Amino acid sequence: MANFAKPDVPQFSVDVYQNEYLPEGGREVNAIVTVTATGGGAVGGAVTAPHLYGGGRGPSAAVAVMVDCSGSMDYPPAKMRNARDATAAAIDTLRDGVHFTVIAGTHVAQEVYPGGGRLAVADATTREQAKQALRRLGAGGGTAIGTWLRLAGRLLSSTDVAIRHGILLTDGRNEHESPQDLRAALDECAGRFTCDARGVGTDWEVKEVTAIASALLGTADIVADPAGLTADFTRMMETAMGKEVADVALRVWTPVGANLRFVKQVAPAVEELTDRRAEAGPRSGDYPTGSWGDESRDYHLCVEVPAAGLGQEMLAARISLVVRQPDGQAHSLGGQGLVRAVWTDDMAASTSINPQVAHYTGQAELAQAIQQGLDLRKAGDFERATAKLGRAVQLASASGNADTAKLLSKVVDVVDAATGTVRLKAKVAEADEMTLETRSTKTVRVKK
Repeated sequence: MANFAKPDVPQFSVDVYQNEYLPEGGREVNAIVTVTATGGGAVGGAVTAPHLYGGGRGPSAAVAVMVDCSGSMDYPPAKMRNARDATAAAIDTLRDGVHFTVIAGTHVAQEVYPGGGRLAVADATTREQAKQALRRLGAGGGTAIGTWLRLAGRLLSSTDVAIRHGILLTDGRNEHESPQDLRAALDECAGRFTCDARGVGTDWEVKEVTAIASALLGTADIVADPAGLTADFTRMMETAMGKEVADVALRVWTPVGANLRFVKQVAPAVEELTDRRAEAGPRSGDYPTGSWGDESRDYHLCVEVPAAGLGQEMLAARISLVVRQPDGQAHSLGGQGLVRAVWTDDMAASTSINPQVAHYTGQAELAQAIQQGLDLRKAGDFERATAKLGRAVQLASASGNADTAKLLSKVVDVVDAATGTVRLKAKVAEADEMTLETRSTKTVRVKK
């Protein structure tokens, strides 16, 4: 397993799980690719030696915390206080030397700390100053999230660091700019920084918050009770401090005549990557995966290959990992996986489905069934909603996704999980429905 030049950058390995056997005339090859990064340092920033990207403990990093300060944050008043406390806890979690800023978001974006279009550098003094500045945060005004993201992007780009990350908190819908404005802001920020997005309470739009996290390769979640914000912000910042390599891309090469039908992340959550391809030379494309610390993720590739005769075999895809540099160059991170196709008349070999492929195909269908079922329920199509959510219960049960099964049980009464027989609950708490929708893409790893 190759590593990336310096001792404290994670080493990347690639493992491929597939059934490479195809029947005569068969053209579709599916594979699960497990990418694992190890040995870079502990998550939480406890990195021990000077790094590829500069000295100190861990790579150079910059973080922007965007706090919703719109008028609705005053209802109830504890919400704003919880947001201030959570931001203070996040600031306390920054390791020394990390650049940071706090942004107040309403229908405009304002710098709370340090101000002047610059970033502060975390130490005991700046942390205390930032927490003092947080006390001035009050609620009033509208919501235009695109302006918050654009300001964060400008500030994070103002310093030369390896890792750029945002944390965004909102409690309402993005009512003071058009969906097109938000989309344009996300397009502008994509690739410049990653961002975790959180909705607090139940008056925000799930699809807006999840779209922000998806576009910026971060996580999305609900914090239904504002009292949970401090613990959540602390966890998010600890994870951000554990990232050590930014702008990692999955590079996929396919041979002449092959067509890469899709690339998606399938663990720890389902994330479609197919349309994010950046061309990387003859028959190669790069798919962005964001920043990495010590962790493992799974990807599902589907390749359509030219038909071949019995007994023939070919390389259907070659997967490697690269880190894209600001100068446009890409450097290999080591690790390589090969996806093969072998044509056989052995029916048992060519018709068996690889367990990993089967598992993650089911997890992707589970996420889709939940989202479709909830949309149909909102539209009043209760018969089709029941069928979709019943299928979701069946898939969650079969795959051992206990967390999702538990969330589903708050929206439907489960009669028989194995057959997916359910009844829609007459009354569902809004927080329960929103939690299920927000977390619908979270998956469980296949038991290897």
